[in-house]
Amino acid sequence: MKAIILAAGQGTRLKKYTENLPKGMLRFMGQTLIERQIETYHQAGIREISIVRGFAADKIKYPMVTYYENPDYTTTNMVESLLRARAEFNDDVIVSYSDILFSKEMLRGMIQASGDYVVAVDDNWKTYWKARYGRVDFDTESLEIAPDDRIISLGQDTRNIDKIDARYVGLLKFTRKGLKQITELWDRDYPLFLDKPWMLSGKHIRQAYMTDLLMALIKESYPVKASHYQNGWIEFDTNEDYERMRELAMTGKLASLIALEDDIWLSR
Repeated sequence: MKAIILAAGQGTRLKKYTENLPKGMLRFMGQTLIERQIETYHQAGIREISIVRGFAADKIKYPMVTYYENPDYTTTNMVESLLRARAEFNDDVIVSYSDILFSKEMLRGMIQASGDYVVAVDDNWKTYWKARYGRVDFDTESLEIAPDDRIISLGQDTRNIDKIDARYVGLLKFTRKGLKQITELWDRDYPLFLDKPWMLSGKHIRQAYMTDLLMALIKESYPVKASHYQNGWIEFDTNEDYERMRELAMTGKLASLIALEDDIWLSR
């Protein structure tokens, strides 16, 4: 199994700290976010790691990592970056956003999960949201899951908590078969949606979010499956996120809050 870290974006909502630095290179408890992800992948036995770079690409340099470039990072988004690494699609792949940290348990669960398209979701996300924002009806998006764990729909901005069965994390698993189907779907739709909305976000295909790709798969009747977790991850999307998580980590409150007690990255 391989890993692909998507790290091309500029991270404008973290500009206080990332004016000249990719947000995956933010330091947290002594290491960068990307360095911590690489370490977690290694602990799970994944050695073939690729990183898709874009903004300030020269700042991301780690040994024994394969690099791909998305020079169009200002006008594209996650799916375009993923497809830049299609040379890695000859094996099952874990895909992670560069601005998250996740526990070894979550990663092991994703590795073991069955299905061609698997999405990590947090069933206990409200606990994290209350610590993060002080409320649960802010920065929320829809995620509806059927009883058989198939995802029905996701990715729409909403404050209707009833439409949020869990929280999308930014950690995914695609099998080799699934990646072949993704590539075929992408190559089919790419010329058709260059200048018109592709999926729920209303973005054209080059600016598509990962949730748009998942919705495209769902519309093709491919089974996109939820893999359930109880916390075990954090996200660094804004200046406030970064400052709040550092404060909680320094005071020893982060581990118990989001169930990361045994992860070594919290102790550095």
